[in-house]
Amino acid sequence: MSTDRHSASNGNLPEHDTVSFEPRDISISSVLWSLVYLALTIVVSLAICVYFLKFTTKFVASQDTPRPMVRQQMSAADEMNMSMPPEPRLQGVPGHISDAQQDMRDKIAEDTKANETYKWIDEKGGIAQIPVKEAMKIIAEKGLPGVSALAPEKKPEKK
Repeated sequence: MSTDRHSASNGNLPEHDTVSFEPRDISISSVLWSLVYLALTIVVSLAICVYFLKFTTKFVASQDTPRPMVRQQMSAADEMNMSMPPEPRLQGVPGHISDAQQDMRDKIAEDTKANETYKWIDEKGGIAQIPVKEAMKIIAEKGLPGVSALAPEKKPEKK
Protein backbone atom coordinates (compact mmCIF):
# COMPACT_ATOMS: atom_id res chain seq x y z
CA MET A 1 0.00 0.00 0.00
CA SER A 2 1.34 3.35 -0.93
CA THR A 3 1.33 6.41 1.28
CA ASP A 4 1.98 8.76 -1.64
CA ARG A 5 -0.70 11.30 -2.35
CA HIS A 6 -2.52 10.78 -5.59
CA SER A 7 -2.86 13.60 -7.98
CA ALA A 8 -6.41 14.31 -9.05
CA SER A 9 -6.27 15.76 -12.53
CA ASN A 10 -9.96 15.31 -13.40
CA GLY A 11 -11.15 16.64 -10.06
CA ASN A 12 -12.95 13.55 -8.69
CA LEU A 13 -10.97 10.38 -9.16
CA PRO A 14 -7.35 9.93 -8.22
CA GLU A 15 -5.01 8.73 -10.94
CA HIS A 16 -2.44 6.06 -10.36
CA ASP A 17 -0.42 3.82 -12.64
CA THR A 18 -1.76 0.52 -11.24
CA VAL A 19 -5.32 1.58 -10.35
CA SER A 20 -8.18 2.07 -12.80
CA PHE A 21 -11.84 2.79 -12.14
CA GLU A 22 -14.88 1.78 -14.10
CA PRO A 23 -17.73 4.26 -14.35
CA ARG A 24 -20.42 1.67 -13.34
CA ASP A 25 -20.68 -2.07 -12.83
CA ILE A 26 -24.17 -2.26 -14.32
CA SER A 27 -26.20 -0.10 -16.64
CA ILE A 28 -29.41 1.17 -15.05
CA SER A 29 -31.06 1.66 -18.43
CA SER A 30 -30.57 -2.03 -19.36
CA VAL A 31 -32.22 -3.12 -16.10
CA LEU A 32 -35.18 -0.79 -16.69
CA TRP A 33 -35.62 -1.99 -20.28
CA SER A 34 -35.55 -5.59 -19.06
CA LEU A 35 -38.34 -4.82 -16.56
CA VAL A 36 -40.39 -3.12 -19.28
CA TYR A 37 -40.01 -6.18 -21.56
CA LEU A 38 -40.98 -8.47 -18.67
CA ALA A 39 -44.10 -6.41 -17.91
CA LEU A 40 -45.14 -6.45 -21.58
CA THR A 41 -44.62 -10.20 -21.75
CA ILE A 42 -46.83 -10.71 -18.70
CA VAL A 43 -49.61 -8.49 -20.09
CA VAL A 44 -49.55 -10.25 -23.47
CA SER A 45 -49.59 -13.68 -21.79
CA LEU A 46 -52.57 -12.65 -19.65
CA ALA A 47 -54.46 -11.41 -22.70
CA ILE A 48 -53.80 -14.69 -24.53
CA CYS A 49 -54.96 -16.74 -21.50
CA VAL A 50 -58.19 -14.70 -21.11
CA TYR A 51 -58.98 -15.07 -24.82
CA PHE A 52 -58.27 -18.82 -24.67
CA LEU A 53 -60.51 -19.23 -21.60
CA LYS A 54 -63.41 -17.38 -23.25
CA PHE A 55 -62.99 -19.33 -26.48
CA THR A 56 -62.90 -22.73 -24.78
CA THR A 57 -65.85 -21.88 -22.52
CA LYS A 58 -68.00 -20.89 -25.51
CA PHE A 59 -66.86 -23.97 -27.42
CA VAL A 60 -67.77 -26.35 -24.60
CA ALA A 61 -71.14 -24.62 -24.09
CA SER A 62 -71.94 -24.98 -27.80
CA GLN A 63 -71.05 -28.68 -27.77
CA ASP A 64 -73.09 -29.46 -24.63
CA THR A 65 -76.36 -31.32 -25.14
CA PRO A 66 -79.49 -29.63 -23.80
CA ARG A 67 -81.15 -31.03 -20.70
CA PRO A 68 -84.15 -33.28 -21.22
CA MET A 69 -87.58 -31.64 -20.99
CA VAL A 70 -88.41 -33.63 -17.83
CA ARG A 71 -85.34 -32.21 -16.08
CA GLN A 72 -86.16 -28.66 -17.21
CA GLN A 73 -89.60 -28.87 -15.58
CA MET A 74 -88.32 -30.26 -12.24
CA SER A 75 -87.93 -28.17 -9.13
CA ALA A 76 -84.41 -27.57 -7.84
CA ALA A 77 -85.00 -29.83 -4.82
CA ASP A 78 -86.23 -32.73 -6.97
CA GLU A 79 -83.31 -32.34 -9.34
CA MET A 80 -80.84 -32.34 -6.45
CA ASN A 81 -82.43 -35.48 -4.98
CA MET A 82 -82.11 -37.24 -8.34
CA SER A 83 -78.46 -36.28 -8.68
CA MET A 84 -77.55 -37.55 -5.20
CA PRO A 85 -77.09 -41.19 -4.24
CA PRO A 86 -79.91 -42.79 -2.23
CA GLU A 87 -80.10 -42.59 1.55
CA PRO A 88 -78.30 -43.28 3.84
CA ARG A 89 -75.60 -40.79 2.85
CA LEU A 90 -72.44 -39.92 4.72
CA GLN A 91 -72.67 -36.90 6.98
CA GLY A 92 -70.95 -33.78 5.73
CA VAL A 93 -71.45 -34.43 2.01
CA PRO A 94 -73.44 -31.93 -0.03
CA GLY A 95 -77.17 -32.60 0.11
CA HIS A 96 -77.12 -34.09 3.61
CA ILE A 97 -79.55 -32.46 5.99
CA SER A 98 -77.74 -32.76 9.33
CA ASP A 99 -74.47 -31.09 10.27
CA ALA A 100 -71.82 -33.58 11.34
CA GLN A 101 -70.01 -31.07 13.55
CA GLN A 102 -73.19 -30.08 15.37
CA ASP A 103 -74.04 -33.76 15.89
CA MET A 104 -70.58 -34.27 17.44
CA ARG A 105 -71.02 -31.24 19.74
CA ASP A 106 -74.43 -32.57 20.85
CA LYS A 107 -72.98 -36.04 21.54
CA ILE A 108 -70.12 -34.59 23.60
CA ALA A 109 -72.60 -32.46 25.59
CA GLU A 110 -74.79 -35.51 26.31
CA ASP A 111 -71.79 -37.59 27.40
CA THR A 112 -70.49 -34.82 29.65
CA LYS A 113 -73.91 -34.40 31.26
CA ALA A 114 -74.21 -38.16 31.80
CA ASN A 115 -70.75 -38.30 33.40
CA GLU A 116 -71.59 -35.47 35.83
CA THR A 117 -75.02 -36.54 37.12
CA TYR A 118 -76.26 -38.58 40.07
CA LYS A 119 -79.03 -41.12 39.50
CA TRP A 120 -80.19 -44.52 40.64
CA ILE A 121 -79.52 -47.42 38.33
CA ASP A 122 -81.09 -50.02 40.67
CA GLU A 123 -82.41 -48.46 43.87
CA LYS A 124 -83.35 -51.80 45.46
CA GLY A 125 -79.96 -53.28 44.67
CA GLY A 126 -78.15 -50.15 45.89
CA ILE A 127 -76.53 -49.38 42.52
CA ALA A 128 -76.21 -45.69 41.76
CA GLN A 129 -74.51 -43.61 39.11
CA ILE A 130 -72.19 -40.91 40.43
CA PRO A 131 -69.99 -38.40 38.61
CA VAL A 132 -66.64 -39.72 37.38
CA LYS A 133 -64.67 -37.23 39.50
CA GLU A 134 -66.44 -38.38 42.65
CA ALA A 135 -65.80 -42.03 41.78
CA MET A 136 -62.11 -41.30 41.24
CA LYS A 137 -61.90 -39.59 44.65
CA ILE A 138 -63.56 -42.56 46.35
CA ILE A 139 -61.22 -45.04 44.65
CA ALA A 140 -58.20 -42.90 45.57
CA GLU A 141 -59.27 -42.83 49.23
CA LYS A 142 -60.46 -46.43 49.69
CA GLY A 143 -58.68 -48.24 46.86
CA LEU A 144 -60.00 -51.06 44.74
CA PRO A 145 -61.19 -54.31 46.31
CA GLY A 146 -58.43 -56.89 46.58
CA VAL A 147 -58.07 -59.49 43.89
CA SER A 148 -57.67 -63.08 45.03
CA ALA A 149 -54.41 -64.65 44.06
CA LEU A 150 -54.57 -67.11 41.21
CA ALA A 151 -53.49 -70.66 41.77
CA PRO A 152 -49.98 -71.25 40.44
CA GLU A 153 -49.84 -73.11 37.17
CA LYS A 154 -48.80 -76.72 37.36
CA LYS A 155 -45.79 -77.67 35.37
CA PRO A 156 -46.23 -80.78 33.28
CA GLU A 157 -44.26 -83.69 34.63
CA LYS A 158 -41.59 -85.21 32.44
CA LYS A 159 -41.68 -88.93 31.96
